[in-house]
Amino acid sequence: MPRITQHGDAYPLGATWNETATNFAIFAGSANRVELCLFDGKSGTKETDRVELVERTAGVWHTCVAGILPGQLYGYRVHGPHDPSHGLRHNPHKVLLDPYARAISGGVDWSPAVYGYPLKGDENRDLVMDTSDSAPYVPKGIVVDPTYDWDHDQPPHTPWSDTVIYEAHVRGLTKLCPHIPEALRGTYAGLAHPSVIEYLQGIGVTAVELLPVHAFVQDEHLVRRKLGNYWGYNTLGFFAPEGRYSAAGSRGGQVAEFKGMVQALHAAGLEVLLDVVYNHTAEGNHFGPTLAFRALDNGSYYRLVHANPRYYADSTGCGHATDLTHPRTLQLVMDSLRYWVEEMHVDGFRFDLATTLARDGEQFDQRSAFLQAVAQDPVLARVKLIAEPWDLGTGGYQAGNYPPPWSEWNDKYRDSVRRFWRGDPNQLAELGSRLAGSSDLYAHNERRPYASINFVAAHDGFTLRDVVSYDRKHNEANGEHNRDGSDNNLSWNSGTEGETRDPAIRELRLRQIRNFLTTLFVSQGVPMLLSGDEVARTQRGNNNAYCQDNEISWHQWKLTSAQDGILAWTRRMTALRRAHPILRRREFFRDLPPREGERDILWLRADGMEMTGDEWHNQRTRSLGVWLSGTPKDLTDEQGRPVRDDTMFIMMNSNDDPVRFHPPSIPDGGVWALVLDTFRPEERTNPEVYLDGEIYELRGRSMAILKHVAKGGGEEVRDQ
Repeated sequence: MPRITQHGDAYPLGATWNETATNFAIFAGSANRVELCLFDGKSGTKETDRVELVERTAGVWHTCVAGILPGQLYGYRVHGPHDPSHGLRHNPHKVLLDPYARAISGGVDWSPAVYGYPLKGDENRDLVMDTSDSAPYVPKGIVVDPTYDWDHDQPPHTPWSDTVIYEAHVRGLTKLCPHIPEALRGTYAGLAHPSVIEYLQGIGVTAVELLPVHAFVQDEHLVRRKLGNYWGYNTLGFFAPEGRYSAAGSRGGQVAEFKGMVQALHAAGLEVLLDVVYNHTAEGNHFGPTLAFRALDNGSYYRLVHANPRYYADSTGCGHATDLTHPRTLQLVMDSLRYWVEEMHVDGFRFDLATTLARDGEQFDQRSAFLQAVAQDPVLARVKLIAEPWDLGTGGYQAGNYPPPWSEWNDKYRDSVRRFWRGDPNQLAELGSRLAGSSDLYAHNERRPYASINFVAAHDGFTLRDVVSYDRKHNEANGEHNRDGSDNNLSWNSGTEGETRDPAIRELRLRQIRNFLTTLFVSQGVPMLLSGDEVARTQRGNNNAYCQDNEISWHQWKLTSAQDGILAWTRRMTALRRAHPILRRREFFRDLPPREGERDILWLRADGMEMTGDEWHNQRTRSLGVWLSGTPKDLTDEQGRPVRDDTMFIMMNSNDDPVRFHPPSIPDGGVWALVLDTFRPEERTNPEVYLDGEIYELRGRSMAILKHVAKGGGEEVRDQ
């Protein structure tokens, strides 16, 4: 039996190896006895020893055990009151995962023993303690050696205004890549492969936002249907990288492999952002399994219904919600965030259902414990923070209400852009706000345009190709009779549902994709591109592919000529944004009335006249011109030098018919040079130029951009 050498320390929590011994510390404030369980390293199911943690400090049980080396598997049994009607669910028959485990071995084998109550019984069965041993069926923590040679790793620290986010899935992006050795496909090492990094650099993105990589549980109902939780929004370990994404296996090697991935991406100038799920865990409601938090200290980790603490308050749709008003739960989240920054070197986070984290009791609060803790934390001050600004609880939609320095997913942007290009009436006023950075949402509390994370498609919903190919969702493969997923997709199938051989419809769909991509990259704010949209990837109309770990979700690497064309267009758009600071301003536009100051944006009708108040809400108008003055004082190039001239005129037409645009006159002379036209996607060696007063005919459902070229600029020769 291992020898206890000392009482150990209450901090840090988790299992901390110091080369001679391992310190174990775990919070279980309502418990009266805690046992550390050690498991055989081969099977992972055989319990070899138990060590009672006799030292308790402020609810933290701790001890230091000699002879425990990295690779040791462990868990806990927690004794205490079992009174579910009062929110107490201790059960020493269940082996519990350490919430601070740095690595996790194994998954949940869905035996009845993983539940804290007998599965057979009436609706009150959760009040009865089940006494079967769960040890063979639950994941175990792993003692980890934290040392790693980062070799002077330097995070890129890309300014927000220059950031382009690529939302991707570790497994999905790499699973079909023919350039990666087969053993590395679908893994962190695969994502770090030179071919993938070269591809990401070629697209022109600056940050990779990974769908959840915290260790998560495969839902029982999906396992029963021979499906799986592909997205990973079912976290159990907030410090442990998911072992299934590791080529090194799930016995601790996943930690070093994850670090190697981050190191490789940093060396290529790419930031790593994590989609994190702190709003709930994998334990579900009162009929869920007992895996960790529920039997450690149910009433501290979770928000219970005040009138009847047998039940969980649920603002997430997952059966319960974590309680960040409790100091130990808040500590868990903050410790986890700092760990991923300091030890794993990630560059930021996107917080799933962030409103739940910022609830003070039942209501969202800008001064909640969580938001205040983040605001004063010196480690988090240097990383990017993105909120999904809603949850499913009362008053859950809080877009625009997060304080600095938070940025937010802007679903209003997505909806407005989709409606406009679908051809919906009365969209111009909303579209104008979204193109200009959504100052109506973010300027009131001194945030800047990069508070808006702009996207037209994300993992949750249709891909961009499906937005232009389907009117309805087609989720039959999920096994829920097409009842899951949103019915409000704001999509248009361009004339027929699904795939077609009709050349006119196929051309229209490709043009609509170009319209979406161009709109995204010329809008103020931070563009986020869904992985695969740059190659027109389809999910066959599935808008809820959370359980599709197969070719429905995986990135396509073998491309058709049409897909190659969309990839080339995407690269062209990121290069355009990078080359023109006017498209990525650090300040909101000064949309001043005439004669009241220097104007840096004008909203124009097709005839060249300025939009009036009534015209913004004209039901029939589906075209808009946007003049961007490229000489405001705050514009600089990549070297920080003032920009002399970056003036552009953007034309958008969601009508079926052409519109004749009158580009505005330029007082200083020069000409307008064509930058792009989505109806004519080919690049030209010599630019088309338009003299003052010339008309530009923009074809139906198209978008074009002109750039001012001053006299003597060298581009005043018409395209032959």
